[in-house]
This record gives sequence, structure tokens and C-alpha cells, in this order.
Amino acid sequence: QVQLVESGGGLVQAGGSLRLSCATSGRTFSRYAMGWFRQAPGKEREFVASIGWSTGSSDYADSVKGRFTISRDNAKNTVYLQMNSLQPEDTAVYYCAQRAGLYGSRQGSEYDYWGQGTQVTVSS
Repeated sequence: QVQLVESGGGLVQAGGSLRLSCATSGRTFSRYAMGWFRQAPGKEREFVASIGWSTGSSDYADSVKGRFTISRDNAKNTVYLQMNSLQPEDTAVYYCAQRAGLYGSRQGSEYDYWGQGTQVTVSS
């Protein structure tokens, strides 16, 4: 059974940082691409970042480029999202997702498994 469990969310002031983690189990982590998505209240889910098998193949939404960094540790079956210079508009529930394939995707429909989400709240 595949499981994805996010952690690391919380309340932070604008300009602060958080690091989200997503621990996975159930299949060979290193063979799957990973993604982070977020959903703010009253808004649709949106792509944040993705990373392929190789740590060199990452992709970011324009809104987070230069502030967020996605990384993975295949030995720990974990993907991370380092979030710096957080702004109130970054407030959302953040989800990690896993898909079969060499590269990540910006389309949520292309991911097979999802975590339960972790809340990130940025105060102004």
C-alpha cells in the first residue's frame, strides 16, 4: 500500500521560512517523480514544484520560483520543499504527490498517489 505523509507545516510570519517533508512508503521511491501542490480556501489546487528521478530535473511555478526549492533523498524515501521568503498568498494546504515517470508534471491528474496535506499559514 502506497502512503505519502506530509509534515512541517505551521504558522509563520511573512518573510519567514518553512521546510515541508513528504515521507513515502509502499513502492520504490527512486523510480517515481514527485510533486508539490497547494490549495488555498476557495481556490483550485495549483502546481507548486516537481522533481523527477534525478535531482536535476525540477520545475517550479512562476509564483514560487527563486523562493522555494524542491529536493529528494532517495535513501530516506522523502521529498522536501524548502520555502523561503513566505508571503500571505502562500497560505494553503500543501500536498505532495507521486507519479510514475521520469519527470514530474504540472498536471495533478497525472499523479497516482497523494498525501493528506499539511497546512501552511503565513501571517502579514
